[in-house]
Amino acid sequence: MEATSPTNGGTVEIHQRGAWPFVTRRSFRLHGGKFIWRARQHRKGLVRLPGHETRPFWHRPSYNCWMGLTFAVGASLFMLGSLLSLVPSSLSGLQINCIFFAGSIPFTLAGYLQHFQAANTPAFAGIGVPVEQTEGIRWIGWQPASPGWWCTLAQLIGTIAFNFNTFDAIRPPTGQLAQDFMIWVPGMIGSVCFLVSGYLAYIEAGHAHISFRPRDLDWCIAAINLSGCFAFMIASTLAYVPAVREPAWIPELSNLNLLVGATCFLAGALLLMVEARVDWEKDAYR
Repeated sequence: MEATSPTNGGTVEIHQRGAWPFVTRRSFRLHGGKFIWRARQHRKGLVRLPGHETRPFWHRPSYNCWMGLTFAVGASLFMLGSLLSLVPSSLSGLQINCIFFAGSIPFTLAGYLQHFQAANTPAFAGIGVPVEQTEGIRWIGWQPASPGWWCTLAQLIGTIAFNFNTFDAIRPPTGQLAQDFMIWVPGMIGSVCFLVSGYLAYIEAGHAHISFRPRDLDWCIAAINLSGCFAFMIASTLAYVPAVREPAWIPELSNLNLLVGATCFLAGALLLMVEARVDWEKDAYR
């Protein structure tokens, strides 16, 4: 998508991009130079708009770092549970499943921290337009034009589904149908939500339905997380409990994909902490 239009104070918007129906990148002529607005940096508070010096606590680097650290803890516990499921271990199945459930808790906490941030990020109105003042805190919010808001909401729903999935697996019910309904179905719901969330983050960072921007840190984070979402989807699909005895390689392949997915999420979480410390304003003002 492209556009050329005047904005407040004589600033001119010269270009906009995004995967339909979203606009995730805008270019402006500003005081003889150029200002680049990106939806992801706006949502995370990584770049302050011209004329806005203060930022709320959810847009500070420390908030983004703690959020990344919380994701990393959850991913590490899922990696540990997956490894213990693949190699001989003195731990019982119940103990390993407790590790998975423990990992799902920081995932959900970090997922909500991320959605809270998106819910309380005002919609972009243009350069020179005062930031929208809201009354009170938005716990869920409503930002239908923001792929980041939809992304974080889908991820939050997915993490809650994994809470049920991992908790029910601690003491699984007897019977194939009961296990599939209480364990496999929530796992599939969580994986689908993660996949939706991962793709929305990918188009938010890449500004297109399909993109390849390996030199951009934000794109790399989104691409790595999307890869982890695909691995989780494979793992969840293979975790279906059939009515007859299944080959041993199927649960092993499921756990292997779970390990790959958790490793991707850990890498993405650590890069989130790096992203929070990068001076993105250097790239925004040209």
